[in-house]
Amino acid sequence: MPDLTPDDDGLVRLQKLLAGSGVASRRRCEELMLAGVVEVDGEVVTRLGTKVDPRTALIRVDGERLPPVSDHAYLVLNKPRGVVSTMSDPQGRATLSDHVTDRPERLFHVGRLDTDTEGLILLTNHGELAHRLAHPSYGVDKTYVAQVKGTVKATTVRQLLAGIVLEDGPVRADSMTVKQSHGGRSIVELTLHEGRNRIVRRMLDAAGHPVQQLTRTAFGPVRLRDLRVGRMRELTREELGSLLDGVSL
Repeated sequence: MPDLTPDDDGLVRLQKLLAGSGVASRRRCEELMLAGVVEVDGEVVTRLGTKVDPRTALIRVDGERLPPVSDHAYLVLNKPRGVVSTMSDPQGRATLSDHVTDRPERLFHVGRLDTDTEGLILLTNHGELAHRLAHPSYGVDKTYVAQVKGTVKATTVRQLLAGIVLEDGPVRADSMTVKQSHGGRSIVELTLHEGRNRIVRRMLDAAGHPVQQLTRTAFGPVRLRDLRVGRMRELTREELGSLLDGVSL
């Protein structure tokens, strides 16, 4: 963790904050400021030595949000299949807490994944961020890869993009592609901003293609990439900045 200890006035020199946050070297950060691509609270800052509050300043570098200095934890877990998306379970099943036993924070999860679904789930102790990310009004995109029964045809893709009606209302995919079809099964990737219970399984089942295996691969700007099942990592600066921007924090 870089030393971003504020001065006696509670402020930090901007180029020191940028460098300590991993933007670039101190010298390069000074060059970025002089080039006019660093903004603080909506204003371009070119004066070297400018001091800011590292916890409250809204900083952008070439348009990209720099998250504030915070004690909060922001983690992504590749949840294994069979793990319940809760921090405890009265039935004694495996839970998310089994994967964060080495973390000192009291973490909670953003949304849920079905027990039979594996993939990306966010964990944090930043309550307001978790609330906004889970709230349907912000419409955060989630991407899934599903193995389904049958050969998914172009007409089915068009149907799901146009929208279908389930028992609890209409739903549509924002994007959908067929990755592979072979031997009576298909692999599809779809993105939607819905968060209703088992929504991906229900919409594919309604389209005549029951899900055999389901993985969430992205939540907004956060992607699993090469994170192995059961492993966890911290969000990158870019991921966190984009998430905060997306829910106006």
